[in-house]
Amino acid sequence: MQKKCRIGVLGSGKGSNMVAIADAAADPTCPYEVAVVLSDVPNAGILDHARARRVAAMHVPPGKFRTKLDEEAEQAYITTLREARVDYIALAGFMRILKGEFLRAFPHKVVNIHPSLLPSFPGLEAWKQALDYGVKFTGCTVHFVDQGIDTGPIIAQQTVPVLDEDTAATLHARIQEAERVLYPNALRRLCSGELEVVGRRCVAAQ
Repeated sequence: MQKKCRIGVLGSGKGSNMVAIADAAADPTCPYEVAVVLSDVPNAGILDHARARRVAAMHVPPGKFRTKLDEEAEQAYITTLREARVDYIALAGFMRILKGEFLRAFPHKVVNIHPSLLPSFPGLEAWKQALDYGVKFTGCTVHFVDQGIDTGPIIAQQTVPVLDEDTAATLHARIQEAERVLYPNALRRLCSGELEVVGRRCVAAQ
């Protein structure tokens, strides 16, 4: 039997995407397992969801900055993930920007999900940006994390129609439903060796 990929999950909130990733891993045919869940928030729901699924979960303090990890915290995250022997790191609502040393420690191993069809509407509240712009379709994107904001190679995308009666809340809810399907499926494909990065593109492995 092929050895399963080990996924480390980082999150700051309720953890709905982590739940989808972990529940998909319960299928014996899934090529990955969730090895550890880390949060910068001590009482984050994502930690409770992980522990309920008997997944190692811990709070790692983020340090003195509001939007990123300080150097000491960054090293603590790197060390903890290395000790857990993770193959990929999945960001699931992690509200800290990861740069520099962290990304160098895990090149092409850090994966994120964004609530739009990138490169459209990067940044915060992408569903509201899409609604305000008047597009008829938006969606979600699983992508590798690089030094930019939502600019890494795209792994997978799912479209979501924008309905005439949509509010920001209803559109966001439907995008989140799509995320919970797309994210585990993208990790399945990565961990089964179906995909590889060629330049800026993530393509079917030869």
